[in-house]
Amino acid sequence: MNFDVIVVGAGAAGMMCAIEAGKRGRSVTVLERNDAVGKKIRISGGGRCNFTNLHTTPEHFICGNRHFHKSALALYQPTDFIALVERHRIRYHEKKLGQLFCDGTSDEILSMLRKETEKAKVQVQLNCSVTSIRKKDRFLLETDSGPLTCESLVIATGGLSIPRLGATSFGHGVAKQFGLRVTGVRPGLVPLLAGPWPELSGVSLDANVSFRDAAFHEKILFTHRGLSGPAILQISSYWQPGDAIAIQPLPPLPRRFSQIWKDPEWALSPVGTEGYSRAEVTVGGVDTNELSSKTMEARRVPGMYFIGEVVDVTGQLGGFNFQWAWASGFAAGQSV
Repeated sequence: MNFDVIVVGAGAAGMMCAIEAGKRGRSVTVLERNDAVGKKIRISGGGRCNFTNLHTTPEHFICGNRHFHKSALALYQPTDFIALVERHRIRYHEKKLGQLFCDGTSDEILSMLRKETEKAKVQVQLNCSVTSIRKKDRFLLETDSGPLTCESLVIATGGLSIPRLGATSFGHGVAKQFGLRVTGVRPGLVPLLAGPWPELSGVSLDANVSFRDAAFHEKILFTHRGLSGPAILQISSYWQPGDAIAIQPLPPLPRRFSQIWKDPEWALSPVGTEGYSRAEVTVGGVDTNELSSKTMEARRVPGMYFIGEVVDVTGQLGGFNFQWAWASGFAAGQSV
């Protein structure tokens, strides 16, 4: 079958791109290897989907090119996605620090995206894996559903985080196949392995946590394997193996902690992370120098686009990664 646009991956970025392309009158199909769309959306935010952050700025992202993500984020802002949510009468609330969650469940966001794809006449093919991609005048894809061709091909397959939901290195492999650079990747927003301190397991406290120029003032949590909590997840995306992070506990301190720990500040050298199985995101990905910041199109492969987590743009904790997915998907959707 022939299409104007094929999007590989029915996550947040892929669905947004497909919707916008369909609204422009393009014939679009989305290929999803899982048996349902948006599995990562469903579990996000404890099942309530932290779908954006009111305070989104380029400074909330890690990227090899600190200017790359500015264009897409300016083109599609949190207020744009909020307007879509409100049109679908989804009730939401701000939890803290600009983080917006559904009052109900994340299924409301998934239902909204499905309705928008139907309205835009976008086809979604589930349980459909891509086995090969070639390019002649058009892109030629071999899939479980047979051969497909398209003028524009969008890779929205995500990174390596949460493999139980089907995460693979497929998108990075496609980039490499077509001669595009991929940066080193590592787990991000992930608990750190340290200690252990069995007598402190379960203790939570406020702290300043820093690594080089990055610093966060939020809660940390002692676990049976090391440290977790928002401040640790945040700093994990910046931390480099072999280096130490600085932790300064803040009052009031839980009694179990104050009786054991006397240092006002300490340097902690984690031995590692809990890996992609516990990571919320993948740090690194398709090198942004390979892509147009305005359209997400690969400069050296006309018609091929990379969006969302597969790209070397990683948001901090709190809805920023969803905003990058919406924004990069929107940017590509206007161009394909």
